[in-house]
Order: sequence, then structure tokens, then C-alpha cells
Amino acid sequence: MEEESTTIIMTSLSILSTSHLTNLTHTILSISHHHRRRLAAVLSSPTLFSLTLRHLLSLSLPQKTLLIATHLLSLLHPLLLHRNHHTLPSSAAKMKLRDLDAVVLLLFLCETHQIYPDVLEASADNWREILGNMYSDNMLNSISGLWTCDAGILMPYIETLARCKRFVDIIMRNHNHLGLGVGKEGYEIPAARAAVVALRAVEVSNAAAEVECVICKEDMSEGRDVCEMPCQHLFHWKCILPWLSKRNTCPFCRFQLPTDDVFSEIQRLWEILVKTTELDVA
Repeated sequence: MEEESTTIIMTSLSILSTSHLTNLTHTILSISHHHRRRLAAVLSSPTLFSLTLRHLLSLSLPQKTLLIATHLLSLLHPLLLHRNHHTLPSSAAKMKLRDLDAVVLLLFLCETHQIYPDVLEASADNWREILGNMYSDNMLNSISGLWTCDAGILMPYIETLARCKRFVDIIMRNHNHLGLGVGKEGYEIPAARAAVVALRAVEVSNAAAEVECVICKEDMSEGRDVCEMPCQHLFHWKCILPWLSKRNTCPFCRFQLPTDDVFSEIQRLWEILVKTTELDVA
């Protein structure tokens, strides 16, 4: 599953134009530096490390899943934005600094356990020193010049993205009791408020006056302002706003607007990534 996600991500990167790939690399480099600075701050401060670890250990499995899913969503957004797709920033991807510290520490703990399974068998009181030494070694190894090329910047991003996607997929597939909702038959989620506010108001032309609003089944009145969805379908404002308050899809073609639900938004963006990659490759 992780290999499949990695393949999809790498394929989507391979078909980007040179300018888009350069812009994406700069964006990812900035994000990576910010995450590394936060991890360094946590590992260098006994107080901050203690508070972050305590916060992390206090989280339930659903809360940890949401934490990683939010981090995954924040990593997915740059990949789609640089493909010129309709991906408005969603509040679902916003993360408090305390949660960002917790998720970068959690991912580093997972990475450490995967490479050195016995290291974390030591007392938690010694974790900061152990992790700090490992982080310093990793930083020294990266000074060799690896991070000066695109591959050196993109590979850690691809690995983290695929690892988070695999974890979220496993939880969503095997832990229905967590009440995550996504994937349930008939499950609907409202459109993000920012996406609704950004919808265009257009004046009905003479030709469009013959178009029917599929919600109320009434024709559009010439000269009247109506809502135009990104898929270019038109609806009366009084009809579409209540509709989007309950579901994020176009009533006509099922085009999906962004949502403020983390798991639904991950699913929506991943489907866009897979479809556009298949189209571009074909």
C-alpha cells in the first residue's frame, strides 16, 4: 500500500513542468525547514520536550489519527496547488503549534523505532538525549550536499507523505469503531465555508436563461445573479447555499468542493491526484 502511494506521488511529480517542480521544491523546502526547526526546538529544550511528550501520550488513538491526518493534509496541499487545481486552503489543514510539535515528534519516534527498535526500550526520561543525538547525527549526514539537489529535498517529503497516507488508510479501513465516518455509505459532509464564499456570482445571459436549476427545477431569469460552481454549472443562490451546507458536491455532476473535514478532504485530494496522474500519463 505504501509502495502504491509512493508510485502515485512520484508519477505526479514526474509529469510536472520544470517551473512547477521548481516552485513545489521551494515550497517543500520551506515546510521541511519549519518542521526541522520545531523538532530541534523540542529536542533541545527539556521543558518543551516534556510538555510535548506528555501531550502526545495523553492523546487517544482517534486523536493521534486526526493529528497525523491533519499533517498529511498539509503535505498534500502543495502538491495539488502546483498542479493548478481548484484546491482552496481549508481550515482542516490548520494546526496549532503544540500539535505540530507533537506530530513531528511522533513521526520521529516512529522513524527511530523502525530503524532502531531497541532504542526506545530505555526509560522515557532518557528519550530526549537519545533522540537528540540521533537528530544531530542525521543533520550532520545531510550536510554532505544531499539537500542541495531536488531529489534530496523531495525524497523525505515523498516518504513522509506515503507513510502518513498508509497509516491513515489502515486506521480508516480497520477501525470503523473510531467513528471517522469517511467511506460509510451515504456519508455526506458540508462544503468548506471558504469555498462557498469564493463561489462566483454571474449574471444570467439570454442563452443561459433557458437553463434549469436542477435543485428547484425552475428556469434561470435573464439578468439575475446566480451562483456558478467551479464546474461551470449554474444554480440559484437560494437553492445552492442550503445544499452546500449539507454536502460538498455539485447537484448536477458531483464535482467536489473542498471541505473542513480532514478525512473527507484527504480522500477528495487523493482522488484528484490519482485521476489527474492517470490522465496525464495516458
